Amino acid sequence: MEPGVAETALSRQAIEPGESRLRRELYFSTLYRVLEAGLFVFLAYSPLAWSLVGTLRTPWLAHVASAIYLAVAAWLVLASRGERVHLARQAGLGLAFDILAIAAAIHTMGGLESAAALMLMLNVGAGALLMPLRAGLVFALVAALAVAGQYVYGFATNPEFDRPLIETVMFTVMYLAIAVFCRLLGGQMREAEALARRRGEDVANLAEINELILRRMRTGVLVVDAAHLVRVANEAGWSALGHPPAGERGLGEIAPELSRRLWHWRNQKKTGDGAVVLADDAPEVIPRFAHLRLEGEDLFLVFLDDASLLSRRAEEMTLRALGRLSASIAHEIRNPLASISYATQLLEESENMVEADRRLLEIVYKQCQRLNGIVSNVLGLARRERAQPEQIDLVAFVQRFVADYRAAHPQEAAFLQARSEVGHLDAQADPRQLEQAVTSLVSNAVTYGHLPGEAPRVTVAVRADAAGTPLLEVIDRGPGIAIAVVQRLFEPFYTTSEHGTGLGLYLARELCEANQCQLDYEAVAGGGSCFRIQLPRHRALLA
Repeated sequence: MEPGVAETALSRQAIEPGESRLRRELYFSTLYRVLEAGLFVFLAYSPLAWSLVGTLRTPWLAHVASAIYLAVAAWLVLASRGERVHLARQAGLGLAFDILAIAAAIHTMGGLESAAALMLMLNVGAGALLMPLRAGLVFALVAALAVAGQYVYGFATNPEFDRPLIETVMFTVMYLAIAVFCRLLGGQMREAEALARRRGEDVANLAEINELILRRMRTGVLVVDAAHLVRVANEAGWSALGHPPAGERGLGEIAPELSRRLWHWRNQKKTGDGAVVLADDAPEVIPRFAHLRLEGEDLFLVFLDDASLLSRRAEEMTLRALGRLSASIAHEIRNPLASISYATQLLEESENMVEADRRLLEIVYKQCQRLNGIVSNVLGLARRERAQPEQIDLVAFVQRFVADYRAAHPQEAAFLQARSEVGHLDAQADPRQLEQAVTSLVSNAVTYGHLPGEAPRVTVAVRADAAGTPLLEVIDRGPGIAIAVVQRLFEPFYTTSEHGTGLGLYLARELCEANQCQLDYEAVAGGGSCFRIQLPRHRALLA
């Protein structure tokens, strides 16, 4: 078992193509012809066989016909092994020589008329199996005429000829019947074979799909036998085991703790003690076990759930519930907040207001604006619509975004610029949600992405990586972000600023993930920050 590669537990049976099966049937019929020819040669040449045959009526014809028949039979055996031979034609050619040889045997060997005619019956059936129905009936009729012709010849030349006519009639009926029967049987065999081939292809395709799904599952899957040897492991499972060497299969050597838990589960049906780390630099996993019995063998399925994924899902569920609760609270806060803000503005217009009180009112007004921004972010997070991705020209999108942002924020117009390494770059995203995410990143960069006493310099850049993936980057020349802060950068409600809400970057990442985009942070050499959005290419969402 190679590390990181899942081995399918299904055994695949190769369905032999119909052409090769027909060739095999042709090959066996030619071998039978060689047996017939060898028997005729023995009867024609061996003195030991004369007691069976009696006196040969025409010895020279028997010798020549049997020798030619044996040579032709041997040649047809060799020809049947070829790849380009026409099956029906070769079957017809062989059956024609069979009829001639049997007719010669009946004519030259007295006492073998019925036996030779019976041997021809198998040749007629084999030929009809490989040829169309009409051709099979024609050859069956020719064989019947050959047998009947020998009867007529014997009756005309030998006054003591005593073979009954009904025998010839019965052979004729049998030849025609066996030709029809073998052809119908061959048709049913071909239909059954075609159905089996289609079913085999479906099973093979399903096995490949199952193997692909198993390999790409984020949950680790191991198949372990009763001796605790690992039979099958997908990529996630092999990673959870710490990528052991390919030759190691013993679970006790690879992951002793997991082997111990499996033993306890087998004997006591206890699942274990929670999460565990099975190897250095491996993720923390929660093992689950299931019993599987295949063909009398006890196997055990081991599922290794990534504990971090489970924690993240629980956190997402908590955040969703918190978001709904926060949205309802924010909606109730917005109305009185608007009243406070409006009353503050009216008080500021009073002529009798002293400067100290005016300063306090300014603080109240700014905090109302800040609180209103928090409410807007919470409502936007709770009411976010489903993404409706479409094809966009990323270069044109960024140029239009920068122009609109400058028009809406004229005081920041000199700080923002667009840059592109290409003239046109297609991507797939919801333009409204992408614009919302980029607005949040640019606002963050303008506010925090500059050194004290210096004006911010923010660039919205567009480029494609080596694989052709579209990238949108928001770059500033500020002090950068500390490593300890980077680890929590996209957590909701986490902020290092007394004026921040901690929702801007979190909401930007949520919007990106809704569009199958990836938002990451990267420090800029020489100082500064880069927030990179990796977008799917056109039609990637439909694949």
